Amino acid sequence: MRILSILLLSLLAFEVTAAPRQTTLGPVEVTPVAEGLDTPWAVAFLPEGGFLVTEREGALLHFTADGTRQVVGGTPDVRDKGQGGLLDVLVPRDFAMSREVYLSHSVPQGREAGTAIGRGRLSEDGRQLTGFDQIFEMAPGSKGGRHFGSRLVEAPDGTIFITIGERGDRPAAQDLGRVQGSVLRIARDGTAPSGNPFVGQAGAQPEIWSYGHRNPQGAALDASGQLWAVEHGAQGGDEVNRIRKGANFGWPVISYGRHYSGQKIGEGNRKPGMEQPVHYWDPSIAPSGLAILKDPAMKEWRGDFLVGSLKFDMISRLERQGDGLVEVERLDWPETQRVRDVREAPDGSVWFISEGNGAIYRIDPAQ
Repeated sequence: MRILSILLLSLLAFEVTAAPRQTTLGPVEVTPVAEGLDTPWAVAFLPEGGFLVTEREGALLHFTADGTRQVVGGTPDVRDKGQGGLLDVLVPRDFAMSREVYLSHSVPQGREAGTAIGRGRLSEDGRQLTGFDQIFEMAPGSKGGRHFGSRLVEAPDGTIFITIGERGDRPAAQDLGRVQGSVLRIARDGTAPSGNPFVGQAGAQPEIWSYGHRNPQGAALDASGQLWAVEHGAQGGDEVNRIRKGANFGWPVISYGRHYSGQKIGEGNRKPGMEQPVHYWDPSIAPSGLAILKDPAMKEWRGDFLVGSLKFDMISRLERQGDGLVEVERLDWPETQRVRDVREAPDGSVWFISEGNGAIYRIDPAQ
């Protein structure tokens, strides 16, 4: 049976063909690398050539370098409700030695749910996460099934940034006593590093790195190691933010959007002591995954920001212009249905998750 499965996978791989697509900077090829996925949320690359994929209902999939797909055991129980479930996956830089894998997920807390982070070691055959341990949990949780955030980014010093949505509880984003609506920074064991801005401040959560966020679902480092995040506004006002230590990004006091009722949000779009977005979209695009390209195979895209859109079924390409960002192109193809994640692969290709197609694709320069 296993030999037959391998033969079938080989035949499928042989039949996969790249689709020619156009961009403003030249032709590219878009090729499926994984199909038949059930609400995929995130992809992460392994040093031996394989990759991991999370499915929101709770499955972690391991694809080997030869294309073999297997379900990884030992994953945590998740609260699969609304936008919650098994969400991001992080393979740290020292994976070849540590074999550690980090997962973000929503956990049940009675009638509520919170965002949690855990880690385990991937077995040599890629079939099991051993010793999985939850190292952080948002507590107390919140009711409802929205705004979990949940992107994980390894900082240059090996600590881990976590994006946490405000869970629909808007005032929580301005409350340093709660982690909702924040970007967090934790050590590998889940503790708060001493360099965090609010360590030792009475009533503040020590893991908080920045606050005043609504629902940041994309985050990445640029070539200098600077952290950036993209987050959902309400009706309008989706943002790209340069994350600064201790900064307040304003939600729900300031915003470039409006409530879904049409009512004004807070006090306008500016206030002293609150950060301005580097870029915002109005109308909203429902941004998700973010990649900041460092050494792409499409050399013309070097340094660009690629942001997935869940609403408009496209990838927004932004270029730096001075201190700002300008959207210069929308990659709108049959493959870009509800783009959930965007990543730069080790070989310089760009991979993205199409939640709508249940597939992962790669973008390469046309041959």
